[in-house]
Amino acid sequence: MTHAPAPAVTLPAHRQLPIIDLSAADRGPRARALLHAQLHSAAHDVGFFQLIGHGVTRQETDRLLTAMRRFFALPEAERLALDNVRSPHFRGYTRTGDERTGGRRDWRDQLDIGAERPARVPGPGEPAYWWLEGPNQWPASLPELRTAALHWIERLSAVAARLLHELLASIGAPADFYDSVFGDRAHPQLKLVRYPGSAEDGADQGVGAHKDYGFLTLLLQDEVGGLQVQREDGQFHDVPPIEGAFVVNLGELLEVATDGYLLATNHRVVSPPGGVERYSVPFFYNPRLDARVEPLSFPHAPAAPGITDDPANPLFAEYGYNELKGKLRAHPLVARRHHTGLLTPA
Repeated sequence: MTHAPAPAVTLPAHRQLPIIDLSAADRGPRARALLHAQLHSAAHDVGFFQLIGHGVTRQETDRLLTAMRRFFALPEAERLALDNVRSPHFRGYTRTGDERTGGRRDWRDQLDIGAERPARVPGPGEPAYWWLEGPNQWPASLPELRTAALHWIERLSAVAARLLHELLASIGAPADFYDSVFGDRAHPQLKLVRYPGSAEDGADQGVGAHKDYGFLTLLLQDEVGGLQVQREDGQFHDVPPIEGAFVVNLGELLEVATDGYLLATNHRVVSPPGGVERYSVPFFYNPRLDARVEPLSFPHAPAAPGITDDPANPLFAEYGYNELKGKLRAHPLVARRHHTGLLTPA
C-alpha cells in the first residue's frame, strides 16, 4: 500500500515565502534595520524564506550544477563504486530508495559530502558520533566534482555564517554568540540530489516530511520544483523556485536555543512526474560534533512558546548525537554494515 501525501496548495504571491536580500546589510543603517525586521518576522513566523543578495555567482553555481549532472550521467557501475555502504562515515552514493524518512523510502539518489577530513574512529570512552568524521568518496573520472563541491561547502559556510550573525542580531541577541561552536571543526554537510520521477508503484515521496537538525539549511533547487513547506494552517504549500535564490530554513538547534521563538518547520519533497528529473543541492550549516548549544539570551525570550516536543525524536545536548541518530535512521544499510548495535544515549 502506498501513502500518498495530502495535496499541496500554492499560495498567492503575497503569501509566498518571504524574500530576504542579505546585501541590504551593507547598504547603511536604515537598510540593515529593514533587513533585520524582515529576518525576524520570517524566522519567528515561518522558519523559511528565500535568500537573494548572497554574493554566490552564477558562474560558481553553474560549475557545481554541471559537475553534478555529469556525475548522475556516469554509468551506474561508476556511481555504485562510491556506494555509501562502503563508508562507516555515511559518505558517498545512495541508490534510489535506499534512504528513509519517517521509516519510508525516499525516491531519489544522491551523493553525500562533508568536510574532507581523515577518518576518526572513536577510542574507548569517546562518543560514537566521531564516526561521522572522515573522507568523502569521489569519482576518479570526474575530478571537477571534488573541486566544485568542496568550494561550495566553503562558500556557503561563509554565507551561512554571515546570515546567522544577521539573524541573531535581528532578534536582539549578540551576533557572534555561536561563533565558538563552529570554527575549523564545524561539520557542514552537502547533498547532491536527483529525483528521477515518481516510483513505479505510484509512491511520490521524494523526501518525507521532516525538520533539519542543524542551524541553517541553504537549498539550491532547479526550475522543476517539488519542495513543500508546512505553514500555519497545517497544510503543505509549494515553494516555487526563484532564479538565483537559496531557500533557507532554520534547523532544530535554533528552535531549541530560543525555546521555540524561532521555528524549525516541517517540509517535504514530492517527486516530479514520471520521466521528469529534478536536481537539488541542500547545504547544511552545522556546528562541531562535540558542540553543546547554549540557550540564547535575547529580549524576546519571555515570549518564547517552548519547543515542539516529539518523543520519537529526542534532541541531545551534544550536536553529534543528533546527527548520528539521524544518519542511523536514514541509512539503515550503512548502520547494519558498520554500526550494528550502536545506540545513542537516552
